[in-house]
Amino acid sequence: MTVSDELLAPVSPGVELCYQTFGDPAGEPLLLVMGLGGPMTWWPRELCEGLAEAGFHVVRYDNRDTGRSTRMSGRVTTGRLARAFVGAPGPAPYSIGDLAGDAFGLLDHLGLDSAHVVGISMGGMVAQTMALEAPGRVRSLTSMMSTTGRRGVGWQSPALLPTLVTPRGPGREAYIRRALVVWRIIGSPGFPLDEAELRRRAGETWDRGIDEAGVLRQMMAVLTQPDRTRRLADLRVPTLVMHGLADKMVHVSGGRASATAIHGAELVVIPGWGHDLPAALFPTFTRGIRRTADRARRPA
Repeated sequence: MTVSDELLAPVSPGVELCYQTFGDPAGEPLLLVMGLGGPMTWWPRELCEGLAEAGFHVVRYDNRDTGRSTRMSGRVTTGRLARAFVGAPGPAPYSIGDLAGDAFGLLDHLGLDSAHVVGISMGGMVAQTMALEAPGRVRSLTSMMSTTGRRGVGWQSPALLPTLVTPRGPGREAYIRRALVVWRIIGSPGFPLDEAELRRRAGETWDRGIDEAGVLRQMMAVLTQPDRTRRLADLRVPTLVMHGLADKMVHVSGGRASATAIHGAELVVIPGWGHDLPAALFPTFTRGIRRTADRARRPA
């Protein structure tokens, strides 16, 4: 298995993304877009390697304000977040469209005219936006545990917001403690991870770089995103939508609405799956992504 070092790509003025690739560069390009506050390492190495073995040249990366990518500016207060949460208009430091632009910039840096695109949660919103803005550059779309931007679907459990925005205290151990609380709430009851693995993942995330202000900026982009439902109806990109019935971060209605909106989309709903990537489901994810990519090879 060929695995690159972590590399930096300038994608727009003032923004560099940290990325890594897996597999044969001659394979079909597959871009993995992570969700809110998540570094690229939240795409587990074993899953990336499995996708590479399925014939893809896999690219994972840190979104802006995450991991080793560029930190942005602009302060977002909890008050502004609360107003955005209930639908009040307000400015955001950047948008989901800007994050999609970063992803296209990474493809440009890699010399790729197009790629299969897989996005999880916020990354699914970015992936959907990429397909809408430049459908010729998205060979296939897999939207996982995400939503259309319509306020009546894909809601977050109100009990989560205080946990996400409450200051965690200084230091690595404080970050790990809060991460354990969050993952116990949003993780998969049908596919639980043990505490040692959760602590390892949280420690790795801290070590790669944490920016609480950056997470709030990303959250503001999510809360101020447009409703894509009508535009998605015109999309003709092979699409897979995957969602868990136990997802407390993005309600399964978001996945169902995405699949309903997109012509010909396949919907896979999994009992016991929450808002994470359990190893037990890696084969299911890989088969679904491969199946959807294969649809792009066939004439419409």
